[in-house]
Amino acid sequence: MNLPHLDTIVKEKTGIEVASYVPLSGGSISSAYKAVLSDSTALFVKTNPQFSDMFLKEVNGLRELEKSGSLKTPAILYADSELLLLEFLQAAQITNRKIFFEHFGRAFASLHRTTSDMFGFYEDNYIGSTPQKNTNRTTSWKEFYFSERLHFQFLLAEQNGYADKRLRSVFHQLEQQIENLIPEHHESPSLLHGDLWSGNFLSMEQNNAAIFDPAVYYGNREADLAMTLLFGGFDSVFYDAYNEEFPLQQGWKQRMDLYMLYHLLNHLNLFGKGYYRQVLETMQGLL
Repeated sequence: MNLPHLDTIVKEKTGIEVASYVPLSGGSISSAYKAVLSDSTALFVKTNPQFSDMFLKEVNGLRELEKSGSLKTPAILYADSELLLLEFLQAAQITNRKIFFEHFGRAFASLHRTTSDMFGFYEDNYIGSTPQKNTNRTTSWKEFYFSERLHFQFLLAEQNGYADKRLRSVFHQLEQQIENLIPEHHESPSLLHGDLWSGNFLSMEQNNAAIFDPAVYYGNREADLAMTLLFGGFDSVFYDAYNEEFPLQQGWKQRMDLYMLYHLLNHLNLFGKGYYRQVLETMQGLL
């Protein structure tokens, strides 16, 4: 790890020397380490971001989530263009799956009760390593979701050579149908984690959940739930508890594919043609 100032920063922030660094697996966007201090406590370290403002944007997202007081997020110790230093969250085994996902679902609903007057966010950030456009804020969810989410990702797919004639034709048909696919909800924009899947939460002591690696913005809360379903979904107790705490609009399950599409397009842009068929079939299923 070629960051000579890291040891100095850790000492400044904690008053304790670093004893060792342990590489952590699972990150495809940057390098991650567990910094073990001389008193055996640990910190979480990220290095090698793909963009110079990536860690600063992540910190701002964590701070926005923290404001809601709904779910545990890692404490922020330091961030610059090369380095992110966070509290190391120690995972605990889920001792009661039903209780864990019930607590998690209710807390996630509480997060979504934090609202704004406009869709978007005060700054752009990232979804994975893809820029996520938030600053064209609007009071129209239909306008925001199509323009800043679907259309933006589709243009990237064209630039990356993944949007052939067939995909362009189906996307154009989808554009014509967007008015019918998204009903008028009259709900205030909710604070969204933006990228919540099984890799971006962990279980803590007393069957509580912690969340991290956000792609924060204010949007329709159904979009956040759709991401949780993308890779098989969470325990059904999670969704039942969420809906009891903050009832969803009628027909929400039928809109999940529409909101998954943003993330599928992003996966196409990040990881390549292996996602082409799923993107195409999802679009066709919406028509």
